[in-house]
Amino acid sequence: MDFQLSDLYTLLPEIFLLIGVSGILLLDLFLSKEQRGVTYALTLIVLVVTSVLPWFFYDADPRVIMSGLVVSDALGAALKSTVCVLIAVGLVYSKNYLLSRGLHRGEYFSLTLFATLGMMVMISSNHFLSLYLGLELLSLSLYAMVALQRDSGRSSEAAIKYFVLGAIASGMLLYGMSMIYGATGHLNIEAIVSSILSGHSDSNLLRLGVVFVIVGIGFKLGA
Repeated sequence: MDFQLSDLYTLLPEIFLLIGVSGILLLDLFLSKEQRGVTYALTLIVLVVTSVLPWFFYDADPRVIMSGLVVSDALGAALKSTVCVLIAVGLVYSKNYLLSRGLHRGEYFSLTLFATLGMMVMISSNHFLSLYLGLELLSLSLYAMVALQRDSGRSSEAAIKYFVLGAIASGMLLYGMSMIYGATGHLNIEAIVSSILSGHSDSNLLRLGVVFVIVGIGFKLGA
C-alpha cells in the first residue's frame, strides 16, 4: 500500500475520534453511576472537536490517498461535520429518554461514537473495501445499541431480527460487489466508473451487481 505521512493529517478526524472513543471506554471503567455525566460530556466534546477538524485537513481539489481507498475533498469535510453535529444534537435531545431507560452510560456513548466513525469512513470511501468496512462498523454498533437494554425482551428480539436482516443485507452487498468486480476488474469506484464509460465491462453482469449492491444497502438502511 502506498502510504505517506501526509495521509495521516487527512485522516486526523477519524484518528481523533477513535482515540476519543477508546479513552471514553477506559475512563468509564473507573467511574461510578453518579459520575456518568462525565462520559456524556466527553462524548459531546469529542463530537464537537471532530466536527471542526475536517475543515483544517481537507483538500480543496479532491485527492485520493491510501492507495485509492480514501478520497479527501470539501464535500467530505462538510458531510463529516454535519454528521458529528447532528449526532451531538441528538444526544442532547435524547438525554432524558436515555436516563429514563437506564441507557445513559458509557457503553451507549461509545457505541454512538463507533457508529459515527463508521459513517465518516463511508463518507471518505473511494473503494468498495473501505465502504464495506465503514458500513459494517456502523451496522455492528447499531446492533449492539438495539440490544443494550438487556432486561427488555422486546429489545433482545429487535436486536436478533435486526442482526439477521443485516447479515442477509451484507451477503447481498458482498455478492453484488463481487459481480461488479467480475464485470469491471476493479473495486475502486473511480476505476469502475472509468471502465463503464469506456465500455470495457460486462454490462449484464454489471447491472445485476449494481442491483444487488443497491438492494443490500437498502436493506441495511431500512432494517
